[in-house]
Amino acid sequence: MLIQVVWQHTLHLTYVLPLMYPKDILKLSIVLSTQQTQFQAATFSGSIETNLEKIARLGYQGVELAIRDPNLVDISNLAGLLKKNELVVPAIGTGQAWGEEGLSFTDPDPYVRSKAIDRIKSHIPLASLFGAVIIIGLIRGVVKPGVEEKQATAWLVEALKECCYEANKSGVRLALEPINRYETSLINNVRQGLELIQNVGAENFGLLLDTFHMNIEEANIEKSIIDCGGEIFHFHVADSNRWYPGAGHLDFPRILRVLMGRGYKGFVSGEFLAKPDLDTAARETVKYMRKMGLEILN
Repeated sequence: MLIQVVWQHTLHLTYVLPLMYPKDILKLSIVLSTQQTQFQAATFSGSIETNLEKIARLGYQGVELAIRDPNLVDISNLAGLLKKNELVVPAIGTGQAWGEEGLSFTDPDPYVRSKAIDRIKSHIPLASLFGAVIIIGLIRGVVKPGVEEKQATAWLVEALKECCYEANKSGVRLALEPINRYETSLINNVRQGLELIQNVGAENFGLLLDTFHMNIEEANIEKSIIDCGGEIFHFHVADSNRWYPGAGHLDFPRILRVLMGRGYKGFVSGEFLAKPDLDTAARETVKYMRKMGLEILN
């Protein structure tokens, strides 16, 4: 595998980014939580060293890191392990700050909102080091009882503007994930996501699309991808049942052809349930996606 070396003066670390060969039309990553988590679709969690070795051995080129609090991560050790296993970090997930601590941009308590903003800002140095997108998932929050949706949306826009402004200083991008209606009522689909992008008005703010959520919320997944244009900063794959791709009924050959046809050059990242077990799901994803890559090339 080819290697690109990047020096980050602020953290005094050298990070090595594998360069993909032209044949790797689908750059594959998978989610790894840096600590144990309650979120069932976190995919890998536990020993970082063991899991990074396994992810590389399975054939993934990248690993999407789910990090609750970057201050709890040994960055030097993490960078060394990534270099050793020749893995890149396309994105950093932040949802555990919501799931484990209840932090969100739309909480009625201004102190909680402020802590959520500060937490996202704390991810910026790490995202800058790895060239990663910061994911805004459920840390955006929900519309809580007693709060009008208009007010919650205003808080969301205000928080995103502040985070994007700070991230832009380091060349870091943020990607909000439209999430299905059963988890939040704030930004469920691509149309709402594109409206939010307009309201935030930051060039470093875009969307993360997830096929599991799209299967619930989008009338036509392929059309929604086309509508996004260049606003897709990251892409999650899970099948209709939230199992690994190929275990449900989604038409991934069509979805991926449209995605790549619109010029998407980022990673395709697996975020799915560990069904029937994690090793099987991770292995089948690589096998299935490699097949999809060959079909797209042909």
